[in-house]
Amino acid sequence: MIRLIAWRLVQLPIILLVIYSATLFLAWQIPGSPLDTPDARRPPEEVIRAMEAQYKLDSFWSFYWSYLDNASGVRYAREWVSGDAEREREAALAAGKPLLQRRMFDLGPSLQYDDWRVSEIIAASLPVSVAIGCLAILVATVVGVAAGVAGAARPGSALDAGTFVVALVGVSLPNFVTGTVLLILFPVALGWGSIGRLAGPGDLVLPAVTLSLPFAAYIARLTRMGMIEALSADYVRTARAKGVSPRGVLLRHALKNAGLPVLSYLGPATALAVTGSFVVERLFSLPGLGQHFVNAVLNKDLFLIIGVVMVFATLLVLLNLAVDVLYRWIDPRIG
Repeated sequence: MIRLIAWRLVQLPIILLVIYSATLFLAWQIPGSPLDTPDARRPPEEVIRAMEAQYKLDSFWSFYWSYLDNASGVRYAREWVSGDAEREREAALAAGKPLLQRRMFDLGPSLQYDDWRVSEIIAASLPVSVAIGCLAILVATVVGVAAGVAGAARPGSALDAGTFVVALVGVSLPNFVTGTVLLILFPVALGWGSIGRLAGPGDLVLPAVTLSLPFAAYIARLTRMGMIEALSADYVRTARAKGVSPRGVLLRHALKNAGLPVLSYLGPATALAVTGSFVVERLFSLPGLGQHFVNAVLNKDLFLIIGVVMVFATLLVLLNLAVDVLYRWIDPRIG
């Protein structure tokens, strides 16, 4: 277990380096200039040249190494060891200038949001995306497992067919269709909830339900297939011969082993729910990280694009690691 965790943590910076390189290469190809104003007006040429030199936007490789130097913490450590940071601090105090706040992992400034740094935008909006994603996975797990168990208890019945149809609809409908229907039905027709604002935790319910349906459908199918296989196993027949109740056979014996495929799916599913809520956040006008990522791509805000992708990639790797650890804890036979 410890070896697995250590090996994954060693792999993490290598994975992030590859993702960073690919993300920057693709983002660099986006047409337009990140220094253009939102109304498509360009600053004077001398201002553009000065800003490009300041942010290393005049060369792909200059930006690549400069950003990597700051975001990885190498520059912070180098200046701390050499004493440059302390000398700059003393010089600023002597000149009466404001101190420059240094960050170990500096993701840079946003080129479109004035006076905002990428780390501040992420800190403000990531909790919203995480809350929506986690609530969606919770709803999907409860609904999916219950539907899968119900279908496997009576395979071929009307209940089983009904859960299959609902699962098929959940997988087939796009998020924007489901979300639009829920918006029309609840806030507009029934007056439940709000539109375009986040007044409280209750306003996360509809976005979470919208996001949860495809995951719930897939979990239901995984649970059903795993339960049917487990119910035909020898240990289940033994449990029935010993007089264990049908509910006990389903929940205590079959579900434990049938839940392992679901557990392995929850890692990437949770990461996808947290990082893939762009459409849902846009539809419900929520101030999540997905909204900022879409705007960053439209405006070619390189710092914000890379910062969001790096955070999402880190979450994905760590969530997969957590699932692998939990998987081996539940079933020690897994190597």
